[in-house]
Formats: sequence, structure tokens, C-alpha cells
Amino acid sequence: MPSKLEMSGKSVSLVTLLGRWPATRLYFQWGKAHASRFMSLPSELRRYIPSVNVLLKQDALVSALSNCPRWAVVQETRKVVDEIREGAIPLVHEKSEVQKWRAELGERIASRAKRAAMYSLRHVINGTGVVLHTNMGRALLAESAIEHMVMVARNYSNLELDLESGERGSRYSHVSDLICELTGAEDAIVVNNNAAAVVLTLSELAKGKEVVIARGELVEIGGSFRIPEIMEVSGCKLKEIGSTNRVHLSQYEAAIGEETALLLKVHTSNYRVIGFTKTVEVPELVPLAKEKGVLIMNDLGSGSLVDLTRFGLRHEPTVQEALAEGADVVTFSGDKLLGGPQIGVIAGRAEVIARLRRNQFLRALRVDKLTLAALEATLRIYRDTKDPVVDIPGLRMLNLSAAELEIRAKTFAEKLSAGTGSNARISVLPGESLVGAGSAPATGLPTFLVSIRSTRPAAQIDTELRDMTPAVMIRIVDGDIVIDLRTVAPREEQQLLQALTTILT
Repeated sequence: MPSKLEMSGKSVSLVTLLGRWPATRLYFQWGKAHASRFMSLPSELRRYIPSVNVLLKQDALVSALSNCPRWAVVQETRKVVDEIREGAIPLVHEKSEVQKWRAELGERIASRAKRAAMYSLRHVINGTGVVLHTNMGRALLAESAIEHMVMVARNYSNLELDLESGERGSRYSHVSDLICELTGAEDAIVVNNNAAAVVLTLSELAKGKEVVIARGELVEIGGSFRIPEIMEVSGCKLKEIGSTNRVHLSQYEAAIGEETALLLKVHTSNYRVIGFTKTVEVPELVPLAKEKGVLIMNDLGSGSLVDLTRFGLRHEPTVQEALAEGADVVTFSGDKLLGGPQIGVIAGRAEVIARLRRNQFLRALRVDKLTLAALEATLRIYRDTKDPVVDIPGLRMLNLSAAELEIRAKTFAEKLSAGTGSNARISVLPGESLVGAGSAPATGLPTFLVSIRSTRPAAQIDTELRDMTPAVMIRIVDGDIVIDLRTVAPREEQQLLQALTTILT
């Protein structure tokens, strides 16, 4: 093939010609950018790269093949061979060093294969002291909720079956009566989280209409979801009033017009504004809403059925209180202070909930049988037991006193000191636990922390702890490892002790 083409009497290189087409130019640019990646190992050294079959004969991988799925071992072996070829792993080809190098590669591959074969979603010991940790799954379920989920998962169930009539039933009936009984609502439905609850309610009650909200309540929740954007998705027209820190009833009255459908209150559960502030609460809005013929929606966010002051926390409005204040509809989460599965609850007046039941969007947001099973069991704890704090893990953790935690921390520290000897300096210090998940902001709970100072870098220990089975999450404060046993279950303490002892020694 000629290297040049004749065009209009001029010689043009093939590379120049192909570069004139946009798609081809992209391929050339990609090849140029990645050329070093594929050419990093000189061709004369490539014959020393061990094959997959050669590496699989290493003792570590022979053992790994008996403990891990073959696909994981082979997959990671191929990746390592590619990394050697690309120069990411240095090649060793001196005869005296090759065997040792291959053995080290085998150990590395075996470790990687073990991680690759693990479940992605797995057990983590939470030593951070953040009770409702969003990144670690928020609320832990009660044992009765877990048992009920297992029963429903293992067997057929009456998910959408009315056992009395034998006809088709509603999946919401399994929890709606319980919600109403516990909160005082006339009716209720559930969707897959509170953001979905807000979107569904706004789209049904105020699509194409104005929604009035105080500027200080235009909150942002986790994952950069913001109330203004949620309103836009719901098809509403945002009408904000007041300033960041102050709003008056007269401003609500002035904002209500012919296009207004809803007054929206959003509880600022994930932050606190203090100082020169003023808000208008729902009881003040009720007479105005009735006079103007508009609805009131109250988004509680992290809804609680118990008074948090019993734990020494600042008072947060309960769902019962929010409904008693007169809002037409209240929305809240199930996997935070309620202590149930991820779910969004919509409770309120019967005619409002009836409209939401007829909304076609509800089917896209409906929850599955396992979530309903967990929620039903959780709600029954509130209804049937003397004190839900005893059975709901998150509430039980919040209820632990500093004195109890000091005893646990000192006992744990003594065991850890005995196991690690002079490799670490271990002490018990006063500290603070957090509720987490945007609940009870700027409020901590007194606790006692196990503080560990090692000769090894704390960041390296942190990495190794996360690589353990189960993984361990800790805090690092001033270069020390810090563990709060408030969020460590007693059944996990021995596993945590073993993990720390192994790494520190």
C-alpha cells in the first residue's frame, strides 16, 4: 500500500488524510494519548512476563483456588499480567529473584481474588459513634422486623390479596391502619423514600400551580437534592418569601394568589439557624389556609414517633404533633428516627391521601414486600410493646448513658492493651456521639471513646481495618484512632477486638 496519496497534484500523507475526518481523528488522538501505556515495557523484556498458567501454579493461588471461586482467581491473575505488561507492576527477570517475585505476585493475586469474590454489600462494624450513619445504611432493623422479612421472603404472602374475600387487595393496607393508629392521621400510604413522598405529593396537589415556602426552608438534603429542584421536577411553581432567617405571617398572606395551591413547610432537620430568627409555624398558617382555600403540607424529613428529649437531645417535632397542628398532609422517612426500612410515609387527611392513591405515579414509587414486612413489624413494636426503645436498635443506642459507655470503653481498652502490649498506647477519653442522617443537628450525646495511638500511621491502620472481614469504620482525631462503642453492638465487640489486635501487633 502506498504511503502517500496524490490529491490535486500534491502529496498528502495517509495520517494527514485520515486526520481530516472527525471520527478518525478521535481514534488517532486516543492512540497517541495511550501509546505510552502499551509501550511502557520494552519488547525485548516481554518474553519474561509470566503467563496466567504459570502464576496459577504459585502456592498462594493453588490455595486460593480451593477457597475462592475460580473466576475470581483467574480474573485477578489476568489483571496482574496486564499490569506487568503495561508497566504498572515492575517486571523482575533476574533468575535469582524470579521465584520470589512470582510468589509475591501469587499472594497479591490471592488477596485481590478474595476481595473480588466478596459480596459488595457486606457487614461493617460502625465505630464512629454516628448512630444513623447514611453511608452505612442508617437505621438498624429490630430483630422482629428481620424475622418477619425472612418469613415473607421465604413464602408466598398476601401482598395484594384480601384473605377475607379472596379478591385482590391493596399492599398499603398492611401498614396504613398502623400508621393512622400511631400518628392520628386519617389515612396514609408509603413510597420508597421521603424524597419520593415529597415529589408525589407536590405533583398531585400543586402541579402547574404555585407553592409558597419560606426562603429559610429551601433545604438541600443528601446527594445534592434540593427543594427548588424537587418542586421543578414535580411541575410546581416556586414562590419563596421572607429572608434566610426571618419570615412573617403577613408575607404568607401577601403571597397567596389565584394560582396558589399549597403552603409548604419544610422542617430544617439537617441544620439549625440561630440568632435573630423568626418562623411561622403550622398552627398559625391553618386559619389563613382555610380562609384562602389552599392546602398545607409539612415535610418533617426525619420523622420520629418518640420525644427525643428523653435521650437528652433537643426537642424535634414528632409525627403525632405535626398532624395535630393541622397540616393537611405530613411526609417523613422510615429509616431514620423511626428505626425501620428505607421508606417515605405520607399521612394526613383522607381526601388528600385518596387523591395520591389515584395518581399513576404512585405505582412507579411503590415499595416491595420485604420493605412492607419490615415496616409493619417496626410499627407493631410501637403499638404493642411497653417501650419501643428496648427493641429498636437506633433508639436503644441513643438511650445509652455516658456511664454505661465508660464502663464498656474501659473494659474494651483493658482487653486491647493486654493483646497489643507496647505496640499501642490505649486510653479512654470523654467525647460526643452524633445522631446522624440529618437528624437533631448541632446536638451531640456525651460518650466515652477508646483512643489508640500507634507507631504506625493512623491512615494506614484505617485502610487495613476497612479491608478486614467484617470491615471496621473508625474516626481519626489528631493522629489517633478513635472508637465510640455506642454504635458497636455487644455481639461485635469480640470481632472488633480481634481486628484491632491483629493489625496493631
